[in-house]
Amino acid sequence: MKSSARVVVIGGGVVGCSVLYHLTKRGWTDVMLIERSELTSGSTWHAAGGFHTLNGDPNVAKLQQYTVELYKEIEELSGQSCGLHLTGGVMLAGTKERMDWLKMAHAKGRYLGMHTEIISAAEAKKLMPLIDESKFVGAMYDPFEGHLDPYGTTHAYAKSARLKGAEIVLRNRVIDTIQRADGTWDVVTEQGTVHAEHIVNAGGLWARECGRMVGLELPILAMEHMYLLTEDMPEVAEINASTGKEVITALDFEGEIYTRQERGGMLLGTYEKACKPWSEKETPWSFGHELLEPDLDRIAPSLEVGFEHFPAFANAGIRRIINGPFTFAPDGNPLVGPIKGLRNYWVACGVMAGFSQGGGVGLALSNWIVDGDPGFDVFGMDVARYGDWTTLGHTNAKVRENYARRFRIRFPNEELPAARPFRTTAIYDRLVEMGGVMGDSQGLEHALWFAPSKAEAKDEFSFRRSTDFDHVGAEARNVREGVGLLEISNFAKYEVTGAGAEAFLDRLLPNRLPAVGRMVLTPMLNPAGKLIGDFTVARLADDRYMIFGSGLAEAYHMRWFLAHAPANVAVRALGLGLTGIQIAGPKARDLLAKIAGRDVSAATMKFMDVAEFDVGPFPALVGRVTYTGDLGYEIWVKPEHLRGLFDLLLAAGAEFGAKPFGARALNALRLEKSFGSWSREYRPIYTPWEAGLDRFVSIQKADFVGRDALLAARDKGRERILTTFVVDALDADVIGDEPVWRDGKVVGWVTSGGYAHASNASVALGYVEAAAHDFAAPYEIEIIGERRSARALTEPLFDPKGLRMRG
Repeated sequence: MKSSARVVVIGGGVVGCSVLYHLTKRGWTDVMLIERSELTSGSTWHAAGGFHTLNGDPNVAKLQQYTVELYKEIEELSGQSCGLHLTGGVMLAGTKERMDWLKMAHAKGRYLGMHTEIISAAEAKKLMPLIDESKFVGAMYDPFEGHLDPYGTTHAYAKSARLKGAEIVLRNRVIDTIQRADGTWDVVTEQGTVHAEHIVNAGGLWARECGRMVGLELPILAMEHMYLLTEDMPEVAEINASTGKEVITALDFEGEIYTRQERGGMLLGTYEKACKPWSEKETPWSFGHELLEPDLDRIAPSLEVGFEHFPAFANAGIRRIINGPFTFAPDGNPLVGPIKGLRNYWVACGVMAGFSQGGGVGLALSNWIVDGDPGFDVFGMDVARYGDWTTLGHTNAKVRENYARRFRIRFPNEELPAARPFRTTAIYDRLVEMGGVMGDSQGLEHALWFAPSKAEAKDEFSFRRSTDFDHVGAEARNVREGVGLLEISNFAKYEVTGAGAEAFLDRLLPNRLPAVGRMVLTPMLNPAGKLIGDFTVARLADDRYMIFGSGLAEAYHMRWFLAHAPANVAVRALGLGLTGIQIAGPKARDLLAKIAGRDVSAATMKFMDVAEFDVGPFPALVGRVTYTGDLGYEIWVKPEHLRGLFDLLLAAGAEFGAKPFGARALNALRLEKSFGSWSREYRPIYTPWEAGLDRFVSIQKADFVGRDALLAARDKGRERILTTFVVDALDADVIGDEPVWRDGKVVGWVTSGGYAHASNASVALGYVEAAAHDFAAPYEIEIIGERRSARALTEPLFDPKGLRMRG
């Protein structure tokens, strides 16, 4: 074993070997993988080996496509077979709702270049003769599904990496990882210490333990997962003989099972509701090539449904039952990327679908290490989507929930109940008593909409307009006609101070910084000139700034801030140390004037002004800005003052018709203004020119991160253009990722949308290919399998000149 390497990868499963191979592919050959036992010793060796390209996040789906296409490459390079069986597969729908879900998944696939097909139950029966077609209403066929040999695939990655110069050290457990003062690492192992510039935690079942070596508690948990192998089945032999092909894979959502051929029989696996975690607090280092005790009683309900839906299974003998642990993150997607505050420490774990996602994870992480950027939009699997608020117990509850729901539909208006409420503010109970239907964002409760009473505060889950529709409409209209109150404690808040604060932010952000007492809107860019954030920046003193952004991206943005901040700058995420309420609507100024400790007239407190003064008895930071696009103010107070502020605003605002509104009304209001949002319209695959944010970029500035790339992109011309559409919708509005059609071709995709109640219009925001962009052209947007006509807007539906918010 060498005493040093540029990168040390910890863990010899399929993910670790993929990362190692991709690093060598990028030209980094001084790399080493250290495995405590043998390759495939954790979850990899007992995996069912299935792969597919479908994922709820289109960006993750693209990487899954890449993974499947990669297997031929590593087979040819290594000479090691992956045991690839590209059989194709059917996803079976037993209900109308599931069929709608498949239609939406098929629509996503159109702009991803996938080749899925919606078929009838009878057509599914022809492709997969083992099913009872009477149990299903339809299906989706995907030709790029199948299965492979986990052992062969992992070794193909490993051999390919070795051929390119990588070193692999087996039977050598990592005992500790210690960072030196210069940011490099000592990887302490049973066979000695390796000095590395970078380390990658791809520890699989032991990733949590490896993380704890550096004080990191990763939100992952291992779950017991069972599948069974049948004896040879005559029905399988008949299909093989009559078609000359293997039985295709099948996924039965109602049965919560998946199947594929295994030798002369079948493999049947399940994600049962009565799921069971494994080694909840600590994974034993002594665990190796072992299996867990089978528990057929636990999966019996799923098997009963499976035997009804696949009758041949009822007569098949069971050859073997496999029960082994796999790790999951709370949302089921991988945890990939650098760790905030830890220089050159990377994770690639929680990859439960390693043979669908392992190649994409290796590609993204190797790019990230070499280039400082993954090269793709990978926020859906970025470890930074979880912040410091996660705990072992919270992870445990959410992983159980995700596992038990893996084959269930997650409706766009469905909030999941496990481990809730977890984080609350001082007005949580007030909002609930007022009929608030609560949502969970980053573990924090926030109001989605308000029902007439607490008893009626319940969503009816649907892909179509639901029980909240009229109530959200009333909230939105109240904002446009009077004044509404929205808690905004779930926004991200950062304080930037120090002698170097101005120079730091001026370099980091492409817009000009505001004067003291003023605010500006600004994107943030990576070196490639792509969007990695959008903020409101307030300047409170020469060396003190406040930054407001998306709560979803707090850890993501703090990681970036800390990685770039010099020694004379302090950046602090305030979290729930600062809470707030937004007031918005034409009577917002009247309400604030009634209780403010200073003059807030239009002449004194102009649009985008910010100041610290008392609101009633409460010391507050007040900015004249609102995401509704109306006249409004954001009022920020310490958490101990939030309850009093809320009560004061309600009481003082009674004469103006002040009422609370929720996140869904806010969405309806921002759609009327064509305001984009982080993680939907603004992501690292778009430039400010494409996203319509060019007015917030000052190219006259001599230098800022991404400037050269941005100017090159401007000169090259936009590849796509963010566009607002009014859609001729029926009883369903877009939710995101629907294809945009023009002249019979898919020319773009929807990023977000919904119903803009105050304008009585169904609205969609989305990107259209520049060559196909024409405001006068007729478009169509596909909603639940039906193409609806759509009209591109040249200006926002509400107050296009911005007179209300500026007046």
